Amino acid sequence: MNIYPLTSQRGLRMSATFPSCYSKQDLQLTLMIVRQFTSRGVTSHLCTRFKETQNRPVMARPSSDLAAFREVFSKAKHVAILTGAGVSAESGVPTFRGEGGFWRKWQAQDLATPGAFSQNPSRVWEFYHYRREVMLTKSPNSAHVAIAECEARLQKQGRRVTVITQNIDELHRRAGSINILEMHGSLFKTCCMSCGHVEVNHKSPICAALEGKGAPDPNTSDAQIPPHDLPRCEQGGCSGLLRPNVVWFGETLDSDILTRVEEELDLCDLCLVVGTSSIVYPAAMFAPQVAARGIPVAEFNMEETPATMRFRFHFQGPCGTTLPPALARHNNEP
Repeated sequence: MNIYPLTSQRGLRMSATFPSCYSKQDLQLTLMIVRQFTSRGVTSHLCTRFKETQNRPVMARPSSDLAAFREVFSKAKHVAILTGAGVSAESGVPTFRGEGGFWRKWQAQDLATPGAFSQNPSRVWEFYHYRREVMLTKSPNSAHVAIAECEARLQKQGRRVTVITQNIDELHRRAGSINILEMHGSLFKTCCMSCGHVEVNHKSPICAALEGKGAPDPNTSDAQIPPHDLPRCEQGGCSGLLRPNVVWFGETLDSDILTRVEEELDLCDLCLVVGTSSIVYPAAMFAPQVAARGIPVAEFNMEETPATMRFRFHFQGPCGTTLPPALARHNNEP
């Protein structure tokens, strides 16, 4: 394990721990996000509790007893569900991370930056146009559907389910989930670089110049679309250049979203961690923080993560297989 010291603007000292197998590039990117996150006053007490969590003794090996989890689930009034790329991967959504995760000759971290957009907005828009078009061919899987059905059913009982997702594909929304906090934004929202207006945009293609563009083959040449032909703002004659409304590397997360995430985690009496590696910060600190308060946390993932031993339950396997029976109607439900 590699341990890195961090200091916030308020002088809070904490550390972040990562597996030794974590690549140097991913370490640099993650540490950058952590340092930005810890510098935000809005989350100072969350970070303090994370420091306390890091010092707590590791719990006994988590249970995989579905009946025991179901009993806890049947009594929960406020369920927080943290989801990551593993959920969408089962719908065939490409991640552009790791070996083979390239669009042309670039990975996401090469294109998803303010600098990349400033230098070559055409290339970045080709990349995001391709991702948007791919997503239109994908469908929510049984894990997305199980979460949405659970939310609708529990709402009728006066209980609450909130999805806190790192994904930008909107598959939770398409499955029917309503209470969603998108930490990293959405592929299907745009933000004007001039006036700041944010709006939902499901156009296909998003602009005429991008039609047929964005092929991922490494031999494909850049389209070199002039900026005036890229997506433009239509608010009150603004005509400013639009960008995808997603959080890029080097940018801080939305403080309003983080505040709402923190509120949900403070209120929850059951937390599920679904399809996430628990190594990308700040999201990786959320579930251990909840577990440190004695709240049951259940992890659903293809493999164990660095946080697994801090949770009460762990169910290994595809989320689309393990989650539906876990969230199905319980005999105790009205």
